[in-house]
Amino acid sequence: MNAPTEFDPTQAHVVSEWKHERPLNACRIDPLGRFVFGGSEDVVVSRFQFADGAKTNLTGGHSTWVRSLAFTKDGTHAVSGACDGKITWWETTAESPTPVRSIDAHKGWVRSMDASADGTLIASGGNDNIVRVWNAADGSLVHELTGHQGHIYSVAFHPLGEFLLTGDLMGVVKQWELATGKEVRTFDAGPLHSYNGGQGVDYGGVRALSISPDGKRLAAGGLHEATNPFAGVNKAIVLVFDWETQEVKQKHTADSVERGIVWRIRWLADGSFVGAISGTEGALVFWKQEEANFYHKLKLPSNARDMDLHPDGLQVATAHHDGHVRITRLTAKST
Repeated sequence: MNAPTEFDPTQAHVVSEWKHERPLNACRIDPLGRFVFGGSEDVVVSRFQFADGAKTNLTGGHSTWVRSLAFTKDGTHAVSGACDGKITWWETTAESPTPVRSIDAHKGWVRSMDASADGTLIASGGNDNIVRVWNAADGSLVHELTGHQGHIYSVAFHPLGEFLLTGDLMGVVKQWELATGKEVRTFDAGPLHSYNGGQGVDYGGVRALSISPDGKRLAAGGLHEATNPFAGVNKAIVLVFDWETQEVKQKHTADSVERGIVWRIRWLADGSFVGAISGTEGALVFWKQEEANFYHKLKLPSNARDMDLHPDGLQVATAHHDGHVRITRLTAKST
């Protein structure tokens, strides 16, 4: 099924919600659209059937909170990363999945993972300031990428397959060449980083990275104007860069969401994009490339900590603090 070329976000609505026992940190939809996997504030990876929400708990892969998820391209395996520094492979469709393999990937939290478009590589970033690229088939190390000066909050493969993008706490986005593992250049996402001298903390960071399907735009999301980090006083923001010039083409905001943070961004088929936001409320926020402010906000029942787009381009899964996975359906514009 092809996604429509234009959406009417004002008609977006939640069609399903499925409950886990603990707050959710992450969610991903498998490439064939059969399952939503969730990572939570416990040792469990949860699997929900997309058709009816039937739930299976996957255990034995981690000893603490699960923070990130990815899939091999063919959907045969899910990969989870946790605060124990481990990455674990699971057989996606097994009746009662057990770990296929588990590796010590990072010292400290695994904050973000992504799979390459061709399905051969898995990238992970963590609290050790290091990005590692793994062979998706056997878990062997392909590249160890160093140079970041802060925790790695986001990793994203370029859709055309040559590059990996990684974002850190300090507002630095690095572009790496996959063939060699060499750093190519950096994008300045400095507005996403704040330092509070009174509290003595670096705050913010590149919480989300997404490259447009045509490879011409890079979106980096997070927060800015953090006047009181300990109290979470900040505003949500997305910077969109021109891929060739590295110029910031637009700063997209959502100031009406108090204490807002953008956790994930996905581009839609009509060239707009949607962000999952937490703050004093949870929301899906929709932006057009040419407009700074959002053109629609769908309020959700709880803070949204992660989000993924179904292969049909019409359904969005969100992971929430109240333990629910929610499925929102987008509606095509009438012609």
